[in-house]
Amino acid sequence: MFYFGIEHEVAFLNSEGEFADFSCTKFTDFNQIIEPLPIYPHDSTQLCIGDAGIRKKRWYIEGFERFAEDQKLIDCIPKGIEIRTTINPDIKSAINELSESFCLLRQVAAKFDFSPILVSFNPYKTVFQPDPPLNKYERSILQANPDEQTAHIFMVSYGPDLNLSFPGLSYESLIDIAKKLTYYSPYIVPFSFSSPFYQGDLWQGLSVRTFIRTGKRAAAIVFVEKPEQLIQSTPSLTKIARIPAEVGRIEFKSFDSCDDFSMYAALLALLKGLVLDTSLPGRAIIPDAERHQISAKEGFNNQEIFAIASQVLQAAEVALGEDPDVNLLAPLKDILNNRETRACMMISDFKKLGSIEQVLKNSYSGLV
Repeated sequence: MFYFGIEHEVAFLNSEGEFADFSCTKFTDFNQIIEPLPIYPHDSTQLCIGDAGIRKKRWYIEGFERFAEDQKLIDCIPKGIEIRTTINPDIKSAINELSESFCLLRQVAAKFDFSPILVSFNPYKTVFQPDPPLNKYERSILQANPDEQTAHIFMVSYGPDLNLSFPGLSYESLIDIAKKLTYYSPYIVPFSFSSPFYQGDLWQGLSVRTFIRTGKRAAAIVFVEKPEQLIQSTPSLTKIARIPAEVGRIEFKSFDSCDDFSMYAALLALLKGLVLDTSLPGRAIIPDAERHQISAKEGFNNQEIFAIASQVLQAAEVALGEDPDVNLLAPLKDILNNRETRACMMISDFKKLGSIEQVLKNSYSGLV
């Protein structure tokens, strides 16, 4: 039996219609949205809370935490608000929970003149520079964790973690699946592309997020129970589970954000099919940065990306067999047949409207 979860990052426009990033937004601006949202008492067994107390709810402020030399948390520079689902026994339940949490977030955010928008990479800022510069303790945190050294990318990129687990698999099998997902990542990420803006204008491609991020940050991660099960790599393919519920979780981290949550259902079904598949031979510990950059620029217009994506989608469909989740793959078939991603539509809208903000205001139009 599979289990599923979703982590979805939400970006916002503020009351002035400006993109609400770290340059113009404080922790308190987003915290006033978080405060009225409910706490569900049993979530702590499934969702990692952390030491800072920022992640107490299904919604929390995603950002860069600042510490004093005495190791006390003194600030969190905000990027946006993340929604986490609990662990669900099927894809539909995970999507329903995400939709309910998103609608509640949007209702509360509207009271403070913030509106959610679809963004997978900051359309104006290209890098995050901590101000003031990091102190000795903060530098030691980054040096101890190679993945933390890419905070300058993390703070300008937005995307989901699509999580699934299949209890009973050995940790060796889980690691093999993570290697498979890492290998095939550049061929499946175009299904989600939604970041065609860069430095206030159109970028020369479909996903600047994928172009800049993947290779430096992980495509997939599996959470293991014991230190001896870890594989040493940068970026990390394996991590130690922080709570028991994380053991055996596979996170796919390379997709762009989607504002139509049925796309997450399709992508989770694809990942489920790839877990079940036994035919695809490709494996990689580290994401292929060059292949991801080709994918980011050309998407399914590149013949190799298109051909292998078709092969992967077919393998997933065969592996799912009579499972009803096979029907969730339909939107992916349409994208592949038309070779048109969400980014293509955003580019077309921008050429008509001439404004990034106007394009972004059309986000999440299908969710009420």
